[in-house]
Amino acid sequence: MSDPAQTRPLGAQISHMLKSRGVDTIFGIPGVHNQEMYRGIEEAGIRHILARHEQGAGFMADGYARASGRPGVAYVITGPGLCNVMTPMGQAYSDSAPVLVLSSCLNETAATRGQLHQMLDQEVAAGTVCDWSETAQTPDAAYALIDRALAEFQTKRPRSKHIQVPIPLLEGEAKPAPAAAPAISIAHSAQIPAHIAAMITAAKRPFFVLGGGAVHASEPARAALTALGAASFSTYAGRGIISPDDPLHYGAYLGRPESADVAASADLVVVVGSELAEVDLWRTDLGHTAPMIRVDIDPEVLAQMHGSEALLMDSFGFFTQLNAALADHTAKTSWKPQPVKQARARWRAEADAERPGIVPVVDALREVMPEDAMIYSDMTQFAYTGKEVWDMERPGHWHHPYGFGTLGYALPAGIGGAAARPGLPTCVIAGDYGFQYTVQELGTAVELGQPLPILLWDNGKLKEIEDSMVRAQIAPNSVMAHNPDFVALAKAYGAYAEAPKSFSELKKAVTEAFAADGPTLIYMTADMTQD
Repeated sequence: MSDPAQTRPLGAQISHMLKSRGVDTIFGIPGVHNQEMYRGIEEAGIRHILARHEQGAGFMADGYARASGRPGVAYVITGPGLCNVMTPMGQAYSDSAPVLVLSSCLNETAATRGQLHQMLDQEVAAGTVCDWSETAQTPDAAYALIDRALAEFQTKRPRSKHIQVPIPLLEGEAKPAPAAAPAISIAHSAQIPAHIAAMITAAKRPFFVLGGGAVHASEPARAALTALGAASFSTYAGRGIISPDDPLHYGAYLGRPESADVAASADLVVVVGSELAEVDLWRTDLGHTAPMIRVDIDPEVLAQMHGSEALLMDSFGFFTQLNAALADHTAKTSWKPQPVKQARARWRAEADAERPGIVPVVDALREVMPEDAMIYSDMTQFAYTGKEVWDMERPGHWHHPYGFGTLGYALPAGIGGAAARPGLPTCVIAGDYGFQYTVQELGTAVELGQPLPILLWDNGKLKEIEDSMVRAQIAPNSVMAHNPDFVALAKAYGAYAEAPKSFSELKKAVTEAFAADGPTLIYMTADMTQD
């Protein structure tokens, strides 16, 4: 057995350090510039999952992080490898996923030109799409930066981070990283200020918006809203926080223009864990006229909301403290279930009319989707509709590239998510165009033997862009593309593939895919018959 205190090349020591900090999986692609990072992976007992493209590795790390709640780690090479992973880094930054990218870098670029994989300023380039990007010039600096990243994932809004290490430093001998510091304990004891508690308990029409930052507070959130008799919306990322059976829950229809009228009828608005970003509202403001209380762990979010009561507090602590304040509270709500039910039915019908043929397929899939399935979707019309009409029973089980909005997310992210939850159901939803951004990652899913249903919606074009052009009175241009035979392509990779012609065949294919010994592409079109 090797001496844990022995010196090793720094690249190997980094892998041993990550293992000691709880990292069990790394996604990446080895190359001549980062091979030293691979020297210690097997010795440290870390599983490495080989992607087909660095973009895939980054999305896999993102999917792993969202499924597990632990950091997703990716190893990439200098230059093009780092550039290829920048899109996933931007997505993870936007959606608050704890992704750590470790790359090699050249130790000198100012005086020399023409080096392999050379960039003018790799650190700065990466820093444009993540929380921070730093260069470690010594082994101790590399260890300190890794510990800083891991600590910030626990204590701050989790966002992607990049650490690069010069190649000669990776190759050089280094002492082991210091022992891990004691685990950080997160306290939830902060008190809600008395005047904010009084505002909430006095409201007769309290109105809550629950975002992705509140997914870990579902149980106390449900209890608090029931005690208050409050109406609520969730953002797309917040679906499942409130039960879809709650008679005063409007669902994920916040982007519907009419939701502004609902907000305007409230006498108090409470927003928990949401930026109320463009991709949440699809308008400039919520529509409220009543006082607003913002609860968030990100000071930047709170600083932007002038005229609101700002509470820097995590969602679980907020709802736990709120429930304590509501111990003897009697709801005085004037919200009624019937208007909520009618609005949801009206908005569902609007979604069906806007993108015909999708809602019935969604309903068919919901019938056979396991309750604990984790879904990863791409930028596709099927997902846009599904995010509104597909109610989630539990939070944090539908992941989508919300803010950055990149194509090609679903398949590799689903692979990462399935790797984080072995034995539990994971499903991918993609469109015909975006799927081809990362189709090569099918090879990874086949290698891993993942029972991964890949629901591919093919409308034969960039339909969302075509519709947008038409609305803008632009003649649709370059929205048609030649597609491959997706079924044959999946089989060429060694995956299973089905092309159901009816809803019954679709449901059978999905059920069998969850029990298969590898991924199954399920090819869906609007031509499927209802039976």
